[in-house]
Amino acid sequence: MTSVGTSTGTGTGTGRAVDTGVGALLRGWREERRLSQLELALRADSSARHISFIETGRSRPSEQMVLRLAEHLDVPVRDRNALLLAAGYAPRYRESTLDDPRLDTLREGIEQLLRGYDPYPALVVDGSYTVVAANESIGLLLTGLPEHLLTPPLNAMRITLHPEGLAPRIRNLREWRGHLLAQMERQIALSRSQPLRELYEEVAAYPLPEGGAADPDDREDPEPYPYFALPLRIEHDGRVLSFVSSISTFNTPMDVTVAELAIETLLPADPETVAYLRALSS
Repeated sequence: MTSVGTSTGTGTGTGRAVDTGVGALLRGWREERRLSQLELALRADSSARHISFIETGRSRPSEQMVLRLAEHLDVPVRDRNALLLAAGYAPRYRESTLDDPRLDTLREGIEQLLRGYDPYPALVVDGSYTVVAANESIGLLLTGLPEHLLTPPLNAMRITLHPEGLAPRIRNLREWRGHLLAQMERQIALSRSQPLRELYEEVAAYPLPEGGAADPDDREDPEPYPYFALPLRIEHDGRVLSFVSSISTFNTPMDVTVAELAIETLLPADPETVAYLRALSS
């Protein structure tokens, strides 16, 4: 595994100036999820009256109630700690650094996964798309990029969408760009992360590069792609490689840092890409 940066574990802090009472915080998350008090009560095996009392501060929720409501509101792990603190309880979820000895087994597993995925590209990002690890095949796609984009900490969204980054090489840039921005929008709606929103505003404002993005070949196909998912079609050394992306996260994480990690693998989408990558690795 090629280490390309160190996650500080603070990438997805919300940075919001809001009422810090647990009732107000829970009400904010409920409204964000567009649930009524009755709907939330039914999901959490409670009553609308009790939910109302919690939100208005007339009732202090138990620690288990805070966690149960957070679960049904799909509150990110980082913000569950904030809810617990606001209710007067200790944080439940540790926030480790990636080099913490407690994560040795996790790191070893990720390293093995990335090595095993060669010669196909794979990388690990945190909640703000900072690249924390990658395999050797990722370097294949990054060849020739300017130093200012490759200086740690690398950011996967900046590298992909910057007009001096991969953007000019992506043959279906408009579609791929739209896919990435929509992905970020969904994450912002889920996490309400201010750093992620700032990153979104930055990369969404990048101008489309001349050439690749404006190329007539970058039009929508008259028929759907002959692939099983939207491919990333990217030029490399005079040929076009096609990949589909798969993103994996950890089930029921008990650590903030682990909860915000995502492993992205690029699976070849056609036999030509498979043959080319295998030939390079032989």
